[in-house]
Amino acid sequence: MPRPEASRAERSSSPFWVMVQKEFGDHIRSWRFIILLAIVTLACIGSIYTAVTAIKEGQAGDTSFLFLQMFTISNGALPNFLTFLSFLAPLIGIAIGFDGVNSERNKGTLSRVMSQPVYRDDFLNAKFVAGLLLIAVVVFSLGFLVMGVGLFTIGYPPTPEEFWRVIASLLITVIYVGLWLNLSLLFSVRFRQAATSALSGIAIWIFFLVFYGMIVNLVGSATMPSNPMNTDAILRQQDWMMLLERISPAYLFQEAASTLLLPDTRTLNPFITQDQAYLAIDAPLSFGQSLLLVWPQVVAIIAETVLSFAASYVAFMRQEIRSRS
Repeated sequence: MPRPEASRAERSSSPFWVMVQKEFGDHIRSWRFIILLAIVTLACIGSIYTAVTAIKEGQAGDTSFLFLQMFTISNGALPNFLTFLSFLAPLIGIAIGFDGVNSERNKGTLSRVMSQPVYRDDFLNAKFVAGLLLIAVVVFSLGFLVMGVGLFTIGYPPTPEEFWRVIASLLITVIYVGLWLNLSLLFSVRFRQAATSALSGIAIWIFFLVFYGMIVNLVGSATMPSNPMNTDAILRQQDWMMLLERISPAYLFQEAASTLLLPDTRTLNPFITQDQAYLAIDAPLSFGQSLLLVWPQVVAIIAETVLSFAASYVAFMRQEIRSRS
């Protein structure tokens, strides 16, 4: 029977984990990642400063979850931490994966790797796992930076519920950025030029961030019922608009993360009846209830991530790899 030390050594020296370690180290040492990380960190520091200023000026309002407001409050000069994260975090995923495959192909190293006793799918899996590990390190480092500044500013530690709410929101952020990593890997498999795959990823990011909401608003204006007194038709139309909005991964992430960081959010439905509003308990939700509320959004983000990875996986497995490609 092999010893546990030997089995751990074999796992660490397997071709898959060797490729993961190599990709992880290459990303950390790359200048583009360092520059992008510096931009994201500076933006987050600016959001932390605005949150601290707002708290000192008494703009926090309810102080029952003051620690969580470090992530959601702002004095108006800059967006809050959650907004910055939803805006800039996808760029990390795009920057990590846009040349993950086509650069290896153009340099001729892909055929050399595939000539070794390595499973073909391990190559793509290692790209994704290494990128996701790096994203998790960056996201949790920024989150703990905000928590540390909040602890220093407020003067008392977060409650267990506040801590787990922050951890859950950071995990959702990792999954959300992993979606953009998979999309960039898909473009890297599909296009031979790194510039083309990078522009494709940035175009999708801008589309969902800026233009998709405009398109949904135009569709909503065009499909608005002519009779404003027809309540059933208006509710059906609004449900359809909400479904269109939730196709966007940015909208899903904003709903999930903001609900976890704002315990006073009791529903994600913009239309509730008077009876529902009257019978609702005027109290913040517990962590478990907030998690149940955003669970459909989390599942939708995971499903989109899995679909994008499956598309890149199938495309890569069907491609022909030549020594001079």
